[in-house]
Amino acid sequence: MSEKSSLSRRSFLKATGIVAGAAAMGGGAFALKANAKGANPSYESSGGGHSTASSGSPRGRIFFTNDLEFATISEAAERIFPKDDTGPGAKELSVPYFIDNQLAGAYGYNAREYTQGPFAAGAPTQGYQTPLLRKDIFLQGIAALNTQSEASFKKTFPELDDTQKDQVLKMCEESKIATAGFTSGYFFLLLKNIVLAGVYSDPIYGGNNGMGGWKMKNYPGAQMAYTDVVTQEKFAVIEPLSLADMQH
Repeated sequence: MSEKSSLSRRSFLKATGIVAGAAAMGGGAFALKANAKGANPSYESSGGGHSTASSGSPRGRIFFTNDLEFATISEAAERIFPKDDTGPGAKELSVPYFIDNQLAGAYGYNAREYTQGPFAAGAPTQGYQTPLLRKDIFLQGIAALNTQSEASFKKTFPELDDTQKDQVLKMCEESKIATAGFTSGYFFLLLKNIVLAGVYSDPIYGGNNGMGGWKMKNYPGAQMAYTDVVTQEKFAVIEPLSLADMQH
């Protein structure tokens, strides 16, 4: 995450080529439907757990009622998937709202998983090894990012410049930030995965605003059929469709 090791958008997209199709087809696994239509959010709070979109229309937050928490997750998501000349970043793709929706639903509450004890320290390869729910891991992880930012730079995470944000996120990724009940590296892994899911999932789940994530990959989305292009010799670029478009 330092300047030396940061990935460009182009190389990042190449490295995550398999993720696009999997997340787009399986985005419903996080299972909380939200309206993804409307203007891109500006992330300036209008109070009451809402943010104001660039058009002036409010877009509600379900999980994050604290503005600093939402700003922190927004800025962290943008550094993981930044805007550049190849396409929009996480904020423009409404990924923070996707994360907000998921943490308020079955994903955040581990509703479809066995979460009872016994609990024991596991190897890094053993996956989820904590009694905490994902929503609590995210809240503690966000607080830890801000605590480390204050300790290192005397500012909250959203106030840092991009290089400083990358330094804090790199510390988080390497489990060098103090957390209780899980490593900061595990929080970073959850954060990275949910950011990618928000970029590539169907827009009905709150992310992938304007199907921008799909358009960068030339992914066609929820097409009824491909009979008109399946016999073509050349690669066919198809205008993507959301599941919501199939209702018309």
